[in-house]
Amino acid sequence: MNPDNSHRDTRTPSPPYGYSCECTYSREQQIHIVAEFHAHKIRPSRIAYRVGIDIAFIEELIAGETESGRFAQLVKFYRKGRYQQRLRETQKSTGVTRYELQQKIEREYEQEVDL
Repeated sequence: MNPDNSHRDTRTPSPPYGYSCECTYSREQQIHIVAEFHAHKIRPSRIAYRVGIDIAFIEELIAGETESGRFAQLVKFYRKGRYQQRLRETQKSTGVTRYELQQKIEREYEQEVDL
């Protein structure tokens, strides 16, 4: 064990057996699922619980330790889709309410893009 603990893995271990469902997705599908959930601001522990993907793998993807460039592009793609979906949903509103919702969505999207 490293005495200075500088290389200690601080990620949360996988949930205990029975805590989440078993993952039946390929690695490629897992990357897409995590990117989409991350774009929708779903917590890593919730992703692991809902889909059964190993939480350590989820945290590696989000931290950029694995598939960093590709994962970032997928998150960007899914964020853009989420942005467009939210804008379409504002069509149900009218007038000032609609305008304010659109402005809020655009501000949030710009903040996410800057991340």
